[in-house]
Amino acid sequence: MKQLNQEEAKRISDKVIALSRADECRVSISGSRNGNIRYARNSVSTSGVVDNTQLNVSVAFGKRQGSASVNEFDDKSLEKAVRRAEDVARLAPENPEFQPAIKQQQYKASATYSAATAAIDPDFRAEVAAHSINAARKHNLVAAGFFSDTTGFEVVANSNGLFGYQELSNLGFTVTTRTEDGRGSGWVTRSANDAAKFDVREASAIAIDKALRSVEAKALEPGRYTVILEPAATSELIGRMFGAFDARQADEGRSFLSKKGGGNRLGEKLFDQQVNLWADPWDKDVPVLAWDGRSMLPRERTSVIKDGRIEALDYSLFWAAKQGKRASGRHGNMIMSGGGKSTEELIASTKKGILVTRTWYIREVDPQSLLLTGLTRDGTFYIENGKIKHPVKNFRFNESPVSMLNNIEELGKPVVIGGDEVRYQMLIPPMKVRDFNFTSLSDAV
Repeated sequence: MKQLNQEEAKRISDKVIALSRADECRVSISGSRNGNIRYARNSVSTSGVVDNTQLNVSVAFGKRQGSASVNEFDDKSLEKAVRRAEDVARLAPENPEFQPAIKQQQYKASATYSAATAAIDPDFRAEVAAHSINAARKHNLVAAGFFSDTTGFEVVANSNGLFGYQELSNLGFTVTTRTEDGRGSGWVTRSANDAAKFDVREASAIAIDKALRSVEAKALEPGRYTVILEPAATSELIGRMFGAFDARQADEGRSFLSKKGGGNRLGEKLFDQQVNLWADPWDKDVPVLAWDGRSMLPRERTSVIKDGRIEALDYSLFWAAKQGKRASGRHGNMIMSGGGKSTEELIASTKKGILVTRTWYIREVDPQSLLLTGLTRDGTFYIENGKIKHPVKNFRFNESPVSMLNNIEELGKPVVIGGDEVRYQMLIPPMKVRDFNFTSLSDAV
């Protein structure tokens, strides 16, 4: 099905709501064209495009709810979906945490759509793969990568007159480059809303350089080291902290933001003074949809951590009503302040330390301290007197981002890190952190 414009989406939403006999009706429509190309061992293995548009209708009789989905939009199919949702609602038990549909809202659009990204075609994807593969071959290396692009739209509507429509686009790229004997490995990831900001040559060159430099890795004794975490490595650790900012988890004693004996740690200083983190759906580098798809509430610019102090928690509609607080839309991005230095400049100012390209295979050990365990991968290097001296074998680490953000020595210049969808993005700096806890060695590259 073709992508719907705003007028078409409004007409379909109104039709579905008019068909409903329930006390309330909510509609969401999402449409996307997802293109991709995958390659391994310097050869393209798969490529393709998937187009899909889907409508979800959710209805309620009192506190009894039911929902149904459909990807056909003729009158008969739409009515069938509404009736199925109503049948489910009549059979469902009452939801004790049910919250009525919100009132009509004003959504301030964010710049989530790029015509350059929407114009990506099979030739563009093939050129990305060709540049990456040919660059690897010139250095007798083997590349495996994945490029994907998305363009589409999102719609929300309900029987109280609420309606929102927004177009979106995004792209994501990742490549692993290895020596033919498998002893050296480099990796890079890129994400962008606008295809004009993506340079496959620049990204591939970084992965190639790391693969060439990571051969003949030496073993270092596990222990606590000063580390420079590149933004991709940082994001995998810090990103796992954001879910803990849910007020309900904190109030119920299920996160590091819980107080002993009950309550949460809102307002407390828990991190280094340099830590400032906020959400902003209208940020030019990491724009996201203007609403939260769960509650349909508008997103806002929100200071989450300021000068190391917890400034905001996320209240769902139910928990806000229970606690007498104001609910707001969940954040779609996270932005962390930093300095002006590049990763290379952070290295130059380090007497002794370890550079970490990537953190991987991360698992949570303890939710209340947010202790994580995982591995370094694809380029880990020993730094001495401001220069990379030699590659080192990878480590397993046991570390909490809470502790890490208390051990910051310096922050670099933030860069965009995200997946292949615009719904969740990060702008995050490289970090120099002291006393990072490496617990054992790993022979994997």
